[in-house]
Amino acid sequence: MTDRLGILVRRLRTQAGLTQEQMAERSGVSVRTIRRLETGKAADHRLGTVNLLADALDLGAEDRRQLAAVLAPANPSPIPLQGKANGDSGRPFEPEPEPEPEVESEVDRVLAGAAAELAREVRRRWQKEEEQRRVHDPFPLPVRWNRAPARLTDHAENIQRLPPGVRPEPMEPAGDLRSVAEAYRGIPSGRLVILGRAGSGKSIMAIRLVLDLLGGSGPDRSRRVPVIFGVGAWDATAVALRDWLVDLLLRDYPHLARRTPGGSTLAAALVDAGLILPVLDGFDEIAEGLRQDALEALNATSLPLVLTSRAGEYAEAVGAARAPLVWAAGIELAGLTPDDLAAYLSRTARPAARDGRAPGGEGGGGGGALWDLVLEVLRSGKDPAGGRLAEVLSTPLMIALARTMYSEAPGRDPAELLDAVRFPTASSLEDHLLAGFVPTVYRPRVAERAATGDPDRDRRQDRRDRDRRRNWDPDRAGHWLGHLAHHLVRLDRDRHDLAWWQIGESLPRSTRVLTVALVSALCVTVSDWAVVLLVAPITPGEALVQGAVVGPVGGLAFGCFYAGMAAFGGGSFAPSQVRLRLRGRTDGIGRRPVRTFTDRFAAVVPGGFVTGIGCACAFALQRALYEGRSLTDPALVEALLINMLVLGLIFSSAAGLVFGLLAALETPLDVGSAATPAGLLSANRATVYRQVLVIVPVLTLAIALGGGLVVRLLAGVLGPLSWKLPEGLVIGAVGGLGGGLSYALCFTAWGQWLIFCRLLLPLTGKLPWSPEDFLDDAYRRGVLRRSGAVYQFRHVRLQHHLGHTYRRRRGNYTPATFAGPSR
Repeated sequence: MTDRLGILVRRLRTQAGLTQEQMAERSGVSVRTIRRLETGKAADHRLGTVNLLADALDLGAEDRRQLAAVLAPANPSPIPLQGKANGDSGRPFEPEPEPEPEVESEVDRVLAGAAAELAREVRRRWQKEEEQRRVHDPFPLPVRWNRAPARLTDHAENIQRLPPGVRPEPMEPAGDLRSVAEAYRGIPSGRLVILGRAGSGKSIMAIRLVLDLLGGSGPDRSRRVPVIFGVGAWDATAVALRDWLVDLLLRDYPHLARRTPGGSTLAAALVDAGLILPVLDGFDEIAEGLRQDALEALNATSLPLVLTSRAGEYAEAVGAARAPLVWAAGIELAGLTPDDLAAYLSRTARPAARDGRAPGGEGGGGGGALWDLVLEVLRSGKDPAGGRLAEVLSTPLMIALARTMYSEAPGRDPAELLDAVRFPTASSLEDHLLAGFVPTVYRPRVAERAATGDPDRDRRQDRRDRDRRRNWDPDRAGHWLGHLAHHLVRLDRDRHDLAWWQIGESLPRSTRVLTVALVSALCVTVSDWAVVLLVAPITPGEALVQGAVVGPVGGLAFGCFYAGMAAFGGGSFAPSQVRLRLRGRTDGIGRRPVRTFTDRFAAVVPGGFVTGIGCACAFALQRALYEGRSLTDPALVEALLINMLVLGLIFSSAAGLVFGLLAALETPLDVGSAATPAGLLSANRATVYRQVLVIVPVLTLAIALGGGLVVRLLAGVLGPLSWKLPEGLVIGAVGGLGGGLSYALCFTAWGQWLIFCRLLLPLTGKLPWSPEDFLDDAYRRGVLRRSGAVYQFRHVRLQHHLGHTYRRRRGNYTPATFAGPSR
């Protein structure tokens, strides 16, 4: 009864066009009480309160009878009119006092603050995205929608969450970009599916919906923070929806990694409390074999959500699952008309001189004359070429490409789009627009000089502008973007999140393992030479031999450890979204240091043991080379086996202790430091620097002091063992410095970015020497978009086109072939 009453009151209020605040003002009932009533949290429904709400809504007899039926099913007499809103009709009523407000708990305060901070960040991020997409320049395209086919939506009674026997209210039959938020507010279930063909503006509509919900008032679900999630990467058979949402929130909004008083992260607490409205963009991008599972997983929840998809792929999933998204209304985006094209394209060509003609001169109409011939053919509807072009330009994606190629590039004439010989089909037109997009946006531009009046300041500003926006060669830029698009391809599906810490995976695994081994060997060799030559009482020749032996063996140990990680986990490392907490507590929220220490200890111990074994082999090889002994000498072999065990235990225990304590002393990043890919890269770099400053001295002491303890414990079992403190400090310093540098460069996200993306990929010509600047410049040019800490191609079709072109240009490319079905 509680849920049914809340749903009915909410529907009646929405039907009356009132917000909770407006209804509170009319009725004299507090907003808190109305909110608790509509959300089903108020178990004790006072008849007087419901009477006041009915009067404020000016309900008729039928609606009052419905309220009475919900309150008292056995005696559904209409709720009488009260004197307050309707004169003296009905019996007088003395309103009962409002219940004392509940004391807000600490968890509620924490979640309210986190939700408000998240809402501000979401609004800022997607407002910036709209600016990058130039949605409002010169004006938003009239993206319109109609009701989706009935077979793709649930029953109206289910969508409006009505009790049996209650007639549903008709949904708005049509609307546009400006009215989608209002249409969503009128859906009591809070579930909406946005359908459309490729490039029809589904993502633009999702962004506008989010911004309108964050900027306006509405029913109680507006308290939920709408967050856009690219659902294409979700595998419903492997990860539950709730866990997947939490993981993406932690990735894109690192401040939500803080812990609540209850122990969970803020991200998990917000999802569990129903304070997140997931806007799942790109259902059609889920692997074909996983869409049915995804739809069934969504149907197994009651979470309000918005889903965008191509209509065909969603219809196939609905047919396979034998049910649409339960409780969900649906809208389908309509194509743009020739009149829409005429109004928009004529205003994208600014009234400025083009091809040597002055505004308003020959050709008439200034910049708008650029499209006159094309628009005239489109309006006539008689030319088959014009019909094909109208079909192609009926989506915002293709209009944006045409605008970029012709309205914004000097010397280009859009009349060539009507060439029936060159473009005999709509598909050939689409390929032309996609292929010309990158060369157009990367055309050379001359930057204007700064003119602030201060010569030194002007020179610095000019240098910054040149660094930020280089004139990349269009062919090379297309090649680099093609490599990135190809990197996102997997055998089972396409990925869409271009994470800078995963770009190194585009290199073959064998190349990455060899690189890690070489870099680690160099780190250990240089560390050994630096320590031994400075403090060890041995000759320079012996020191050089020791470093030349210890380094490669240590590199081989690190390489083997990395190879094992790459075989099971891909070998890439997510950026550490933490920084050292060197003093005090940065927040009042508890963490779980014991569990964090245990997890990190268990992960590091195997690597430390392998490193110790490698060091033992290096020392044995050094003795054999410098002392002229045979590697098959029984005494040398026995010493080698003992050293492998002892050094393995020393290095593994020291590494596990140090890295475990390091994890326990970490605290989450601020949201502002990782809201963009560059911000996360910078924050991770700073984190790695701090980690090295702590790891090197602490690991040195742990090896030196822990070695003495391990030797004393094993001396009674293995016989006489020697571990003097000066020798232990030398070994510890080599292990601390070499291990710390190897860890920083090979086993952190920033380190792999440095050796793979800043060094190896540019050497092979697959990326420029400044990949960070290139990615940021591609974002500014509109090729890429940002989604939190990752980049994405602006359009999936552009990603597919660039990846396919890159693969065709590779010398060893052969299209995939599949054997026919066996009998």
